[in-house]
Amino acid sequence: MIGIFDSGVGGLTVAKEMRRQLPDCPLIYFGDTARTPYGNKSQAVIERYSAENTDFLLKQGATAIVIGCNTASALAADYLKKKYPGTPIFEVISPAVRQAVALTKNKKIGIIGTRGTIGSGIYAKKIKELDPAIEVFSVACPLLVALAEENYLDRPETKMIVRRYLSGLRSKGIDTLILGCTHYPLLKDIISAKIGKRVRLVDSAEEVVKELKVESYKVIKSAEKNKFYFSDLTPQVREITKRWLGGEVELVEVPSEN
Repeated sequence: MIGIFDSGVGGLTVAKEMRRQLPDCPLIYFGDTARTPYGNKSQAVIERYSAENTDFLLKQGATAIVIGCNTASALAADYLKKKYPGTPIFEVISPAVRQAVALTKNKKIGIIGTRGTIGSGIYAKKIKELDPAIEVFSVACPLLVALAEENYLDRPETKMIVRRYLSGLRSKGIDTLILGCTHYPLLKDIISAKIGKRVRLVDSAEEVVKELKVESYKVIKSAEKNKFYFSDLTPQVREITKRWLGGEVELVEVPSEN
């Protein structure tokens, strides 16, 4: 089974993509909704939370771990790989970076994400490591998470906000844009329309599942059912999960460590 954890509900887009690309592979999802967001926590705390989340998923039978949170991917992936050397650990940043570097023709890549992710500089750093000649332009888009969670996906105000966030990137002439937050695939159509159809979008959820498919598909295939756990199962979390994943899914509350 594949274990996916996130600081909240954003990683559900990874779960949704996994169900699309790997329908025969069961998944276990843990959303740490009681302690969200991770973006305002120290690296030491994020590492501890990530290890606790990983321990929980492994106890539930996970054979590989996907870090569905950009903040935890940036600050805790290396820590988890050292702490669990026998467990495949996947994070959402590196696959997106590799795809963006492969796609760009004019060596101008844009990145949108939360303030924490953009402030970390992790995407730009990894892009430069692969190709120092690439120009990187990053924009924090703090309102998009709330718009996605509140289902403001086709509202005029959402289109206006997205257009404003992306206006600077349009003027830079980018040809590739990384969606550096796992909430953003829900807004992909609006983002594509506002940035321009010639700009290729890189979906971090889609890319990490592609890597998972190549490296682990035959190992993890089974007939077990998908499971979804949250550390605080509020009515909003229930509504978002049902809306994003569709149909009936079983949700379980498991209080996290303090």
